[in-house]
Amino acid sequence: MIAIVDYNMGNLASVQNAFKLLGEESVVESNPERFKEYDKLILPGVGAFGDAMEHLQERSMIEALREYAKGEKPILGICLGMQLLFESSNEFGNHEGLGLIKGHVQEFDTSRFSHPLKVPHMGWNRMFTSKHPLFENLDEAHYLYFVHSFHVVCDNEKDIIGESEYGYKFTSAVAHNNIMGIQPHPEKSHKNGLAILKNFIKL
Repeated sequence: MIAIVDYNMGNLASVQNAFKLLGEESVVESNPERFKEYDKLILPGVGAFGDAMEHLQERSMIEALREYAKGEKPILGICLGMQLLFESSNEFGNHEGLGLIKGHVQEFDTSRFSHPLKVPHMGWNRMFTSKHPLFENLDEAHYLYFVHSFHVVCDNEKDIIGESEYGYKFTSAVAHNNIMGIQPHPEKSHKNGLAILKNFIKL
């Protein structure tokens, strides 16, 4: 059984509908004491990093997520949910993250271009992936749907399993043991996104 973590910061219905299309049952879960009962967790997220961490703290979910991640069960962060897996973010101040993957979150650097990048990075873009079960049966480069103004920077290159380009190359998918994250929205990415979620189901 898959649980979609409800901390009032995610597009939960779209994620759950994507699993329905795949014939997989999922539960929107707001009780952190029940996390351990599920085979897999999805950590979605839309909005600001600091607000998200406050919501997780208010709902006593931070330690529950850290404890869950210590096991072997898969956890997948989506968009802001992926960024929360990291140690810190400088979005509207400095904020501590879950610290499940070493690295930080930073804003797109538009200063290096004569014609500044439009932020947020929004729309369809390619993700170039390395070999990982999350991308089984997908081409090495495939289009997915992005909406974000910040991106992650991994301390360890081995944690990077997907990269995209928006003015410059940035990390768009990560994996550290059972902890995974993707910056684009698979639930909005049609067949490629559904393929990623289907692969997550099979883990």
